[in-house]
Amino acid sequence: MDSSEGNKGQESPGGGSLIPSPKNAIDRAKRRFGGGGRGVPPSRPGLNSGDDEEEHMLRMSFLEHLEELRTRLIRALIGVAVAFFASLIFSNQLWNFVRQPAVQALTTLHIDPPELVQISPMEGFNIIWFKLPVVCAIFLSFPWILYQVWAFISPGLYKRERRFAVPFILCSASLFLMGGFFAYFVIFRYGLTFLLGIGRSEGVRPMVSITEYFDLFVNVMLGVAVVFELPIIIFFLTLLRIVTPGFLMNHSRYAILIIFIIAAVVTPTPDVFNMMLFALPMCLLFYVGIFAGYLLVLRREGRKFPWRRLFTIGVVVLFVLGVCLYLGITRHAVHLVPHWPFLLR
Repeated sequence: MDSSEGNKGQESPGGGSLIPSPKNAIDRAKRRFGGGGRGVPPSRPGLNSGDDEEEHMLRMSFLEHLEELRTRLIRALIGVAVAFFASLIFSNQLWNFVRQPAVQALTTLHIDPPELVQISPMEGFNIIWFKLPVVCAIFLSFPWILYQVWAFISPGLYKRERRFAVPFILCSASLFLMGGFFAYFVIFRYGLTFLLGIGRSEGVRPMVSITEYFDLFVNVMLGVAVVFELPIIIFFLTLLRIVTPGFLMNHSRYAILIIFIIAAVVTPTPDVFNMMLFALPMCLLFYVGIFAGYLLVLRREGRKFPWRRLFTIGVVVLFVLGVCLYLGITRHAVHLVPHWPFLLR
């Protein structure tokens, strides 16, 4: 008898065959790889958690993507519409808020009465009851618009990348609003005073229409608010591995040059003082973005940032500033004002 035929007849003590027959081997192979059996195919060796996450990512066809895009656009427009009608109710109060920089500038230049003028019959209606609520609605609904953008792109991201949703929306909206308030309380006020006072010594009396004033107001507000998104842009460029914090630090002189060029374009006046008011905060935001990218790199490499030391230094700095502010208010008659430089004697 052949040895292979002899092994065929060998049985285990429990009555089973020690060496399976070819038919049993084929059945087991089918069950193992899903070929007709009920067994679940095992995961291939070498697959990591990223591959498991990819299996759970939402798959959509091209038409489904278009449908999703249409849905998100409609929801974003609904949010803008709701904010528009809410702003329309308070149009008079909003206009009083918008015209305050002009009133302050005209009062500083001793122009009486410190008022804007309406040239055409429809000018007041177009500005106060239409354009102003639209601009206000854009500012109010900006977080909702960002959420719709994130909801559209998030199905194509890994689970670990979706955790950036809340920080992305909060930081972007906060920086956008901070840029608008910085332009309103600092840049626009000084710039407008400079522009209206250019011809005063030559006998020129400024007379500003509400259309020209509002157009300049919107350009400065939106321009500065958008530019304040610089840290978010730097963070996502680092996230996509397009730039690194080291690269940005090594080439920071070119970035600062670009910031000053943008400041010269965005600021409404050509003087150096107003350009510096815009450029210095932008340089600070540039380094804030580099710091955020550095934290991301540390997280990738499994290292930690010494937050305790930074917190201690921050507390000491805030304490010193608080003491200086207290001494200035109590001993040097310094008081707070709601505009730059915020401290006056």
